[in-house]
Amino acid sequence: MDVQPLRPGAPGPRQGPRRRDRRGRGRRWDLIPPHLPGHLTRRERFDDLVADAGAALAARFPRRLEHLQVMVEEVPPSDPAPWEEARVLLGRVIPPSREHPARVIVYRRPLQTRCEDENELETLVRQVLAEQIGALLGIAPEDVDPEAWTD
Repeated sequence: MDVQPLRPGAPGPRQGPRRRDRRGRGRRWDLIPPHLPGHLTRRERFDDLVADAGAALAARFPRRLEHLQVMVEEVPPSDPAPWEEARVLLGRVIPPSREHPARVIVYRRPLQTRCEDENELETLVRQVLAEQIGALLGIAPEDVDPEAWTD
């Protein structure tokens, strides 16, 4: 049976999914199964770390941080705001406005280059989040997350 387009110039019938890739090797599978630690990339592990730390801090102040957005970016912008120093930023807070809720931005690359292992990275992420949320709420960072500064 031959299927024609409904009107002249309209695209033809939709073709089904391809059975093989174009080199004929078949479907490619993950090299590492999902239950092993190496399955996630460094970026995905960092995103999970920031999401967990942000959720824990938002749970400490549920009413004040219910609309807080925690975001991850690779590197800070190269043009700092006029009130910011010309140095590498680890994080930034954007206060709420009518267009968007409060946002905390954490920069992945500057944080990862300063840390030697995962525990050090987790501590630094928690400290940066505590500093930014503290600046947003007008609270000392040590009061936002006291465990981040204990040795």
